[in-house]
Amino acid sequence: MRDRPRLTLELVCAALLALCCVLTAVLAVLEPASLLVLVPALVLIAVALILGGRHIRRAVCRAVSCTKFEGSELQLSLESLHLPAALLSGKTMVWYNDAFRQRLLAGEDAFLQPVSRALPGLDLRQCAEEKGQNLERAGRRYTAFSAPGAGGYAILYLTDDTELKNAAAEYAASRPAYLIIEVDGYQELVADLRDSERSHVMEALNRTLEQYFARTNGFLRRVSVSRYIAVVEERHMKEIVAARFDLLDKVRSLNEGVQLTLSIGVGRGGSCLKECQQMAQQSLDMALGRGGDQAAVKTPDGFEFYGGVTRSVEKRSRVKSRILANALVDLVRQADSVVIMGHRMSDLDALGAAVGVLRICKGLDVPAVIAVRRKATLAANLIEEFEKAGFGEDFIEPEKAAELVTESTLLVVVDTHITNLVESRELLEKCGQVAVIDHHRKAVGHIETPVLFCHEPYASSTCELVCELLQYVPGEATNPTPLEAQAMLAGIMLDTRSFALHTGVRTFEAAAYLRRMGAVTEEVRLLFNSSLEEYTVKSNLVESARLYMGCAVSVSGELPPGMAVAVPQAANDLLTINGVGASFVAVQKGDGVNISARSMGKVNVQVILEQLGGGGHMTMAGAQLKNVSLDHAEQMLCDAIADYRRQQQASAKNQQPAQP
Repeated sequence: MRDRPRLTLELVCAALLALCCVLTAVLAVLEPASLLVLVPALVLIAVALILGGRHIRRAVCRAVSCTKFEGSELQLSLESLHLPAALLSGKTMVWYNDAFRQRLLAGEDAFLQPVSRALPGLDLRQCAEEKGQNLERAGRRYTAFSAPGAGGYAILYLTDDTELKNAAAEYAASRPAYLIIEVDGYQELVADLRDSERSHVMEALNRTLEQYFARTNGFLRRVSVSRYIAVVEERHMKEIVAARFDLLDKVRSLNEGVQLTLSIGVGRGGSCLKECQQMAQQSLDMALGRGGDQAAVKTPDGFEFYGGVTRSVEKRSRVKSRILANALVDLVRQADSVVIMGHRMSDLDALGAAVGVLRICKGLDVPAVIAVRRKATLAANLIEEFEKAGFGEDFIEPEKAAELVTESTLLVVVDTHITNLVESRELLEKCGQVAVIDHHRKAVGHIETPVLFCHEPYASSTCELVCELLQYVPGEATNPTPLEAQAMLAGIMLDTRSFALHTGVRTFEAAAYLRRMGAVTEEVRLLFNSSLEEYTVKSNLVESARLYMGCAVSVSGELPPGMAVAVPQAANDLLTINGVGASFVAVQKGDGVNISARSMGKVNVQVILEQLGGGGHMTMAGAQLKNVSLDHAEQMLCDAIADYRRQQQASAKNQQPAQP
């Protein structure tokens, strides 16, 4: 009761009134004539309690706040203080100064009232901290502080810093955000257009951009034939982000004879405009590295991505491949040894690409090995084929490879560029020079400062990229053997689902090159064979699947040892079901859950699994959830799918034909 003095007072008054009523009843029985005096007296007492309640509470407050406070120097100093101040007993106000009454109580008294009535949302624990608590009352903005004392009492005072906070809010809202906008594959898009058609396309794009940024108080400038810059205030940047960069949808909906898409890099929250510009350039590199048609936003807290619903634009020029091939040759020749590794749970694309890089090293007469965990790979059949051919020593465990590393060793990472997904983190950190060859869309956590970064998200597979590099390495010794050609062809067939998904002109050119090198398709198909046990596990995964928002979702407990290959196979088979646009297979793995995802192209599984910390490509992705139960993982996956579907619906609404 000590923390609620008003309740105590009311209970005491009620008890006294009840006692008076009882005594009156007793006297009325003993002396009925006394009722003529007692009844009017009781009425007068009740009226006095009702009309004089405020004065009674004030008097009680003086008693509750104790004589040491009442009339003391502390009370006199707080009374004359211009800041609103109050004395609290627990959460009840037992005293306050005139500034508190006028500013926070509108001149009314509220003795023994809960402080939450005067200040809704007040948290005394937060007020006791160094920064206090921000509150708003009657259009003014305060910072509340409290100083707890003995006996459950506390002094509360508030500073009116409305003007300061308004100025700070305006400063934050007016901070500049820097945007770099680039037309995806501009040279390829307009290569076959006449000058008049090209002008018409760019006129429609310019008009759309100008109308979009006209609603802000920033500016837009075209700095090259395919690049623009824009600077807007943070208040408008929040609106653009809240609309999930609907500019991408507006440009995509332009029907000008070509499929226009944009890549946008945004830098916001930097200490100065130059830092925002640098962050915007890094964001644009990420957007382009993820295949374009999306916006990447970088803040001091990291990256955020929006869009990315279309396929990447295939580039036709081989100039870049020739330059990268020459650079890789120079790096290999300068190294005294080369170690090649892919990602964890390596597949045919990772090992096939590693075999291709190994052929380059052998052709240049530089010692090289492939670091792979034989007990944790999805390409065991391929390794067995090389062992039968007498090349089993080319594949060693990462721990043994780490023992061979010297200061001049070159590490080549294939089929991944994410630090946490490599076969061996120790091997990555031990090697001073690292080259990366990958086709997956760029993601946060990529390998920092590699000496060579061959990254093409338009490619069907890493094996396709390595095939192109092989063709620009001089000397017949670098020509792959039939077995090596079959390994790379298997990688291409895996990631394209036998040339059904994500293929381009250069995909078939790479396949034709491998056929000329002696690859036999019948032998390649044998690499995809599985055992009866694996087939049974795959069938069980397919059978347990359910449909959810146009996606097939299969969830299973931990699989028997060596059955991990059945997970992606089940995901592939689920795509053959009518009405399934994407498939997700989640399997318990220790105290976590592994998820494998596949898509026919209309659903971007990379974007979905990125919400769960995974990544990959538009039609093929994966995620590894740690310390998560199977049920919770399933719910997280369904939530990510639902969120992606909502974004698709919003994008479809925004993608309306632009008005001329």
